[in-house]
Amino acid sequence: ANGFSLNTPKMALSGVAGGSSFVVSQRPQQQTSNKPQTRNGASSLQMGSMAKFGIFSPAVYAAKIVLGNDKLNKIRGKAISLHSQYIGDFCQWVGAYHMRTRLIKKAKTNGDTLGFLV
Repeated sequence: ANGFSLNTPKMALSGVAGGSSFVVSQRPQQQTSNKPQTRNGASSLQMGSMAKFGIFSPAVYAAKIVLGNDKLNKIRGKAISLHSQYIGDFCQWVGAYHMRTRLIKKAKTNGDTLGFLV
């Protein structure tokens, strides 16, 4: 008879009134940063001197010494161009041309991890 009266001790409501920390907030936390997040395609695709050292990095350094930086960059540019073209052809053949850009970026990331971009 006393289960729902207003004179019920707070101990019965301890799970709701503050005894439980399970439900604090179910809203996703938004991260705030002081700098504005502006990204353009050109800056996000450049590697420069920030490339990782990978398994093929010694071969790339040797090619820089033997061929010279200009010749190596010319060969590297041709290889990247052909690879991007083959990715586009593959995506068109499969019927997933909308995935082309994503796959090219993934190839660039893998090339960096393997050490081709040092």
